[in-house]
Amino acid sequence: MQILFAHSTIGEPVATVHRDDGVVLQIPGTDRAHRVPHELACFATERCLGMSGGVFGSIAAGGVFPNMRLLSGKPRYDAADRSKRLLDANKRTLGLAELIADVVHRAVEEGDTTKVPVLARDAWAVLDSGAFPWTDEQVNEAVRDLLDLAEEWDAQGAVRVTWPERLVADVPAPKNTKRGRRRAERRH
Repeated sequence: MQILFAHSTIGEPVATVHRDDGVVLQIPGTDRAHRVPHELACFATERCLGMSGGVFGSIAAGGVFPNMRLLSGKPRYDAADRSKRLLDANKRTLGLAELIADVVHRAVEEGDTTKVPVLARDAWAVLDSGAFPWTDEQVNEAVRDLLDLAEEWDAQGAVRVTWPERLVADVPAPKNTKRGRRRAERRH
């Protein structure tokens, strides 16, 4: 999946997502006040931490958030149901991804990246009592990645990135679906 982060015609940052199924969607920016778009922070954080159930892994698998707009392409016949199943299944991970991405984003915006692993663990502890699943190095990698992307954003006003295939979310099967049994009974 290809993503272009750029400024819209009114100056707000937008992310244009080119999914592998040919669907092109747009995510509006919500943070004109920030130097670096929040969605770019989500991308860097989720990619570096391997979060397939975050925003971009969910979108790559067919998830569509309410604020997104279809620009082109033909969605699957079951796109709405598929999206709902994905977003429901990834609800917890989506919340955690936003939380950790916010820590990384704030640190880059404020120019103080020295305490990000500690702040990320503290943020994690608010929602999860389990062990923090990433190393300090992984968290620091997300910070470095966002700093590099922010530098490109500042210089070019746009950033083109690729979401890794290995981080596409798994699509939950539809509920109450009986597979194969009815057909097998008909044959006999």
